[in-house]
Amino acid sequence: MTDNHSADLQYRAHRVIPGGCHTYAKGDDQYPANAPAFIARGSGCHVWDIEGHEYIEYALGLRSTTLGHCWPSVTEAAREALSIGNNFNRPHELEVRCAEMLLELIPTGDMVKFSKDGSSVMTAAVKLARASTGRQTIALCSDSPFFSYDDWFMGKTGIDTGIPEKIKNMSSMFDYNDIESLEKLFNDPDADIACVVMEPARLVEPKNGFLASVRQLCDQHGAVLVFDETLTGFRWHRHGAQHLYRVTPDLSCFGKAMANGFSLSALVGKRHLMELGGLVQTEADRVFLLSTTHGAESVALAAALETMRIYRDEPVVEHLYAIGEQLRDGFRREAERAGVANHVKITGRDCSLMYSTVDNDGRPSQPFRTLFLQELCRAGILAPTFYTSYSHTSADVEQTVSALSTAFKIYRQALDKGVHHFLRGPASQSAYRKRNQISG
Repeated sequence: MTDNHSADLQYRAHRVIPGGCHTYAKGDDQYPANAPAFIARGSGCHVWDIEGHEYIEYALGLRSTTLGHCWPSVTEAAREALSIGNNFNRPHELEVRCAEMLLELIPTGDMVKFSKDGSSVMTAAVKLARASTGRQTIALCSDSPFFSYDDWFMGKTGIDTGIPEKIKNMSSMFDYNDIESLEKLFNDPDADIACVVMEPARLVEPKNGFLASVRQLCDQHGAVLVFDETLTGFRWHRHGAQHLYRVTPDLSCFGKAMANGFSLSALVGKRHLMELGGLVQTEADRVFLLSTTHGAESVALAAALETMRIYRDEPVVEHLYAIGEQLRDGFRREAERAGVANHVKITGRDCSLMYSTVDNDGRPSQPFRTLFLQELCRAGILAPTFYTSYSHTSADVEQTVSALSTAFKIYRQALDKGVHHFLRGPASQSAYRKRNQISG
């Protein structure tokens, strides 16, 4: 195949799909012009585009394929499930076994409800919180860039078109590691807070007992604490970040990494809350919780059951930390050598590394981010972040560090001479921009 094939396929995609793909993070506006337009196949942490170019991939499947592409035993489990039928009018045994396995890994929960994406289970958690408290307002942690595609969150972003003002006003923001900002929300005379929604951690660690203080505030004011563990679950720790930090939420949401790229998410919670959507309790009005045709289709459950078994029995998380530490050390060393350590920084836990790019004035820069991605792609590295997988080896990291060395040298030249002299296409853009730029 030729580059013309990619261009033709991109044109066709934008003709029939808004944005050209089904996830904004995969869009053409998020990558440099030389990035692979379409991925044809993957194996472990390596992928090949439709022209046959090979890349070492990080953040596989938007961080969902934590073991690696086509992990043999997961693929076989899915194949076996497919051979007996994928969806039925009554529950399959896999639904029970998968729920039990998840609760074995996340013992702070009592019950599980499965769905297909993180957004739907997060919205289900908010609904349960509102039903149990009789309140409406949601306290959202401002440090997290995404909780859900639903209005209760998107109304607080820069792309809030189509969302009623009333709904926007039903969510309030507080800052991570700033307990006073959350106390201020609770102490507002008009406070009507049903729940606090947050990731237990992201780029920085909780400080000064922050998470415990959040838990205490929720208990004091009768609010529900919801942890979004879509990213941290099975990456920070096999029992979740809540286990690592010793703080138990009322409800928690899992998704990425649970089924190694197969479509599955889960709401895990305390029985008194989850039963509001069940058939047993008779004291409160029923909540129509999660009820989806494909929420418990057998193939994804079989894949999740095997994926979670691997997390339980093998040193997956330990490997993520070890290989991430090697990558962090190489990144910092090469950035120092190139004189860009103050402009390209790597942050986060070793199991969950991200990087930031700034210009000469220290301001976050999409052009410099695009240049950095461009040079990595040129060297066969596809890395919107540096989330590692169980498949990444020391040799993969060494090859990546070699590519980083070259990319940093180009970055240094761009700081000295101007970034637009080195870009080979338009700069990437924020997914939350209010309007598209006029092209041409």
